[in-house]
Amino acid sequence: MYLDHAATSPLRPEAKRAMGEGFAIWANPSSPHAEGRKAKAALEDARERIKASLGWDGELIFTSGASEALWIALNRAKVSRRIVSAVEHDAVFRAAPDAELFSDEISIGAGSLCAIQHVNSETGVINPVSQMAETIRTTGALLLSDCAQSAGKLDLPDADMLVISAHKFGGPIGIGALLVRDFNLLEPVGGHERGYRQGTENLPGAMGMAAALECGAWQTSPDDRAAFAVRLSRDRITLGEQADYILALTHPKLSAQALLIQLDAMGFAVSAGSACSSGTLKKSRVLDAFGVSDEVAARTIRVSIGWNTTPEDLERFADAWKSLS
Repeated sequence: MYLDHAATSPLRPEAKRAMGEGFAIWANPSSPHAEGRKAKAALEDARERIKASLGWDGELIFTSGASEALWIALNRAKVSRRIVSAVEHDAVFRAAPDAELFSDEISIGAGSLCAIQHVNSETGVINPVSQMAETIRTTGALLLSDCAQSAGKLDLPDADMLVISAHKFGGPIGIGALLVRDFNLLEPVGGHERGYRQGTENLPGAMGMAAALECGAWQTSPDDRAAFAVRLSRDRITLGEQADYILALTHPKLSAQALLIQLDAMGFAVSAGSACSSGTLKKSRVLDAFGVSDEVAARTIRVSIGWNTTPEDLERFADAWKSLS
């Protein structure tokens, strides 16, 4: 039973079919001949469908995923300072190693880019990005929000730039996008995507991403997920408003590694944090930033639900979790 959708969600059948159609349109979308124009038309159709599904009226730059989109935003934005929250994904810190951390003392102003994720990938905490935007914009700063864990699941927040990743909501691996209010916020680099991204566009991936976003429905309802959270509430780490599809669970006795081994033997795929860090034995940087103690963090795993999770899956996991000792 797969409960690690925050790492990667299985490909939706609709996305797989759309990718097959994309592979049949094999030409480079930038080529001027008839085949290239056909590919270009399909690419632009996918772009507009994705924007419509997300309710986005700005620009969209296709990328290879969230990590590249974050790199473009953090390195090509017309700013001189980058300020990030302490609980951002590791990809943010890799893209902007010189970034400053938010604090009560830090001064934000024109020439700054503030990065605040929408939904945390390890805890499910929902940051009030739209409310923060009201304050940040008064300073003249720009706002970037990593929406890899919320796109296709929650309404997107109000920000100048947003990052999405298709494989988090049932689209293909290897395709994502940077949504930007206006191209003028970025320095162009030449190449494709109107000069804001180098490399030939992934047409099958773009078509698969559009199809996945248009599917919408999950096999569990909000009521199903709420009931699941209630059953596990004694062991759940809650740190504010929470998404109902990412749960951080702490066992009273067993270590995270022991939990992963036992649950895997019982047929459950879960993780001990983000896919970028769960293979290490170090304490999660994110849990540390949220103020979770070392002792609790060492006994914490992540359970994440997706489009093909069923109510029966949730019941089976809740029963299995209660049986662990």
